[in-house]
Amino acid sequence: MSFIKSFDELPFLVKVLFALPVLNIVWAIYRIIKGACTENYVMLVVGIIWILAGSSICWILDLVFLLLGKDPILTK
Repeated sequence: MSFIKSFDELPFLVKVLFALPVLNIVWAIYRIIKGACTENYVMLVVGIIWILAGSSICWILDLVFLLLGKDPILTK
């Protein structure tokens, strides 16, 4: 849970950097860990899918949501 809390408290710029195509795997790992810790199986499956699709198209969703001032999609 400390990983989740520390990740939630990251500065905005770092979160945006993690949303870029190559680094988007960090958000996928975050979804997997948070899904496992909270027993949210939908988030867990989305995290696994995000690893595969994150570098091609899903990173755009994360970036847009962050720039709109919201959390990346499916992280709450």
